[in-house]
Amino acid sequence: MPPARPQFQTRLAETDADLRAAQRLRYEVFVAELGGGGTGVDHDQRLETDAFDPVYDHLLLEDTTRDAHPVVGVYRLMPGTRVAEIGAFYTEGEYDITPLRDGGRPLLELGRSCLHRDYRGGTALAEMWSALARYVLEREIEVLFGVASFHGTDVGRLAQPLSHLHDRHLAPPELRVTARTEHARAMDILPPTQIDRVAAVKAIPALIKGYLRLGGYVGEGAFVDHAFNTTDVCLVVDVHRMSEKHRGFYTRGLSA
Repeated sequence: MPPARPQFQTRLAETDADLRAAQRLRYEVFVAELGGGGTGVDHDQRLETDAFDPVYDHLLLEDTTRDAHPVVGVYRLMPGTRVAEIGAFYTEGEYDITPLRDGGRPLLELGRSCLHRDYRGGTALAEMWSALARYVLEREIEVLFGVASFHGTDVGRLAQPLSHLHDRHLAPPELRVTARTEHARAMDILPPTQIDRVAAVKAIPALIKGYLRLGGYVGEGAFVDHAFNTTDVCLVVDVHRMSEKHRGFYTRGLSA
């Protein structure tokens, strides 16, 4: 359990040890807790890695009251200006993001976000959002995107939340990325009249709800990721389309 009053700080990973700390937390959440796998999983060292890690920035949330393993939250970030270093965004393995690439606007890909189980439901996620807002503002990013996950690969069991997202939060054409065909599944499983909105919203993970509170959208189709034991949706946030309410949620704490 976390201390009654955790002391949070956020920073970008600077060293190999910082990166391993991020990969260690990702292993604990994505592999040990959620049953994911893949070629980058090192069970001996308890690390979840991939070829994209060396190119991306890794935002770390630390609880400085913890003597061991202070990293309790991570976010993987890459500005579009850096994509040439690796050739493609991670998201492009799951979604065709041509509308975003062709838009010519400054992009930021978000991914591999997770919190230590003891820090969910409190202020930790808000701390990460504030740090992300600073990162975005400093780099004059206009469009944020990335995949976020539901646990499990049985799309039928996710019919309510997926149908709700498609019906209420589908991206406009100029921002509408599309799931790649081989592992794509339609999200409009239920007609709107059969969607239980309360149950649907309750089933949406907190991270996805966070994007929606910013006025975010979902792309067309879900992507079933058997290696990670997840069903993914692609979230897109246009910073210029945020209402003042959304912007306040996003930038809360920046003046502190």
